[in-house]
Amino acid sequence: MSQSRARQLNRAEVVDRQFLDHLDALERDPPRREPPGADDGDLLELFDSQLTSRQLDLMARVKRQENKVFYTIGSSGHEGNAMVGRATRATDPAFLHYRSGAFVAERYRKLPGADFVGDTCLSFAAAVDDVASGGRHKVWGHRGLWIVPQTSTIASHLPKAVGTALAISHGRRIDHELPVPEDAIVVCSFGDASANHATAQAAFNTAAWTAHQSLPLPILFVCEDNRVGISVPTPAQWIARSMAARYGMEYRYADGLDLAAGWQPVQDAVSFCRSRRRPVFLHLNTTRLMGHAGTDFEIEYRPPDELEREERLDPLLTSATRLVARGLTTPARIRDRYEALRRQCLDEADRADGRPRLTEVDDVVRPLAPYSPDEVANEAGRTAPQSERLDSFGGRLPEDDAPRHMAIQINRALHDLLLKCPEALVFGEDVARKGGVYTITKGLWKRFGQARVFNTLLDETTILGLAQGYGTMDYLPIPEIQYLAYFHNACDQIRGEACSLQYFSNDRFRNPMVARIAGLGYQRGFGGHFHNDNSVAALRDIPGLVVGCPSRGDDAARMLRTLAALATVDGRVTAIIEPIALYMTKDLYEKDDGQWSFAYPEPSEYLEPFEPRVYNEDACDLLIATFGNGVPMALRVAREIEQERGAAVRVLDLRWLKPLNVAAVAEHAKACGAVLVLDEGRPDGGIGEGLVTGLVEHGAADRPIRRVTGVDCYIPLGDAANLVLPDERRVRAAADALLG
Repeated sequence: MSQSRARQLNRAEVVDRQFLDHLDALERDPPRREPPGADDGDLLELFDSQLTSRQLDLMARVKRQENKVFYTIGSSGHEGNAMVGRATRATDPAFLHYRSGAFVAERYRKLPGADFVGDTCLSFAAAVDDVASGGRHKVWGHRGLWIVPQTSTIASHLPKAVGTALAISHGRRIDHELPVPEDAIVVCSFGDASANHATAQAAFNTAAWTAHQSLPLPILFVCEDNRVGISVPTPAQWIARSMAARYGMEYRYADGLDLAAGWQPVQDAVSFCRSRRRPVFLHLNTTRLMGHAGTDFEIEYRPPDELEREERLDPLLTSATRLVARGLTTPARIRDRYEALRRQCLDEADRADGRPRLTEVDDVVRPLAPYSPDEVANEAGRTAPQSERLDSFGGRLPEDDAPRHMAIQINRALHDLLLKCPEALVFGEDVARKGGVYTITKGLWKRFGQARVFNTLLDETTILGLAQGYGTMDYLPIPEIQYLAYFHNACDQIRGEACSLQYFSNDRFRNPMVARIAGLGYQRGFGGHFHNDNSVAALRDIPGLVVGCPSRGDDAARMLRTLAALATVDGRVTAIIEPIALYMTKDLYEKDDGQWSFAYPEPSEYLEPFEPRVYNEDACDLLIATFGNGVPMALRVAREIEQERGAAVRVLDLRWLKPLNVAAVAEHAKACGAVLVLDEGRPDGGIGEGLVTGLVEHGAADRPIRRVTGVDCYIPLGDAANLVLPDERRVRAAADALLG
């Protein structure tokens, strides 16, 4: 074919025409006869799944031009993954690459009455009837088939797939009832280019480390190698040479371009993974046809002869030849089935286009952040039997003890949660025997054992990936991120993965968690920006996430109970930012006054979402709204102003940073003569910006409003940190200015 001719043709039309021409050639010149095989029945159905997937790809290219479908990343060339779909079970959780049409077609065979073509067309059309996302995105997903929806599968789904596999094996250790059989395995597919991503490498490393520890990890990594990532070629033999000798993983190869050659190796890989409970890396040879997506004109970066060479590798050509050679079908019957599927896919697409789509904001966001207040309240107030608590706490209940500082109260609250929720797990860096950097989890490992309180690798991506996997398997994961700055290393595990699951699965899948994050500034004797990080902007911008930040120990304990209830009842992804500088703080105004030590709250007490705490509620000259470290600072300034000026200052501890209860703050602001917003973070992207904007929008801007924030700078080491963080002198000066 000439270069000019190649440039003119739509590559989907080329691939379609080539297959039909191949059938003509098989009729004219039948292939050499092959003996029948034990896998003949499998090959027939596998081939039908391949044909179905191909016609869905072709349909998408046609109907996109009619504005009836909205997604054109296809599976053409990857149809060999049908073998993985057939070899695994409907109860094997699957985290899939977006080129998994044939896999899903095979998985659908395992659910009688399920309509693969109809459901897929609904998803393409963004119809509300879509069984995967309810019209929110084109994703492969099905609750009844354990296909967990993935949206941006550029390896970011691998850590949670590892977490799911570990969670399956963990069930027997703590007698946890799993939602899948104990011998289930996890399937996780991705492309050769994605294997280079940091999250993929983190997942491979965690899998190998787990295997090195002789812990079961039944995960099947399926690398669908088509030798190109959008426009960037993957070097020849890169995947094989970089993964075949990878320590801790079993490497297997299968030819995804030839069903007869690939079927047994795929079965063997699945069988090994299921029986040995070890991670397997299945290297599946594929090709990519029709470009990366419908808008990808690959002729601009791939020479015509290269395109034609890849198109000759079309797995449907080999499958058709194999089946005809074995006498299982004829070219004419294949053509009839191929054209019937074409008509079916086009007709189903037209029907799907006529189905309702999301048209109201409330409908769009409905599954993102479910909240059942009565059920949450009941769960938050639920307690373990008092006799069990008395025994577990060594004969003296913590609520009968003297007031203590925040670190002790968080430890006790975690103890209570582990006691009342047998599905709860505490894990992270150093949390077990050591008890964490700040000894917050001290003693929990000894009391509840290493199956429920355990250390992880020094990798936040892995920690949050494990949390998602455990949540998917109905545990209550309580991961610890050692410092807020470390969260930024792995932010996408919450933003792109954890918090999006309920949304993109229409609340059919959940991965609840309570992430504990030590953070904020004002540490003494140990600092620098990595350990004094007060940036909450990345957390506050994540849809659906709940973020709390207590300033005192009793609130921290109550907040943990509420967050755990939100996770348990509504599947919410939640986080608590624990102010490091307040962990050991006992005093408020003077040394040894003990006024920042509080009694441990009764186990049935919790924080009402999402209400702030009010100090000096009758005061009305000035409102100081703040959180975390700012609360005791504001209280000291308030007392000083009252003593020296006689002015009455109300202090509002926000407690909840997302969702931020601006309406409540506005009501307090309207009752006061002026408003001071104290935010230890930087002036851009912090709580202060959001709060002032919210006050304006709620009609509370008819009084003086001022912010006190940190400087737009990283936090330096030592006493220099005090130069860039708000201090009482600056807060007092701003308050005096507002009071006139």
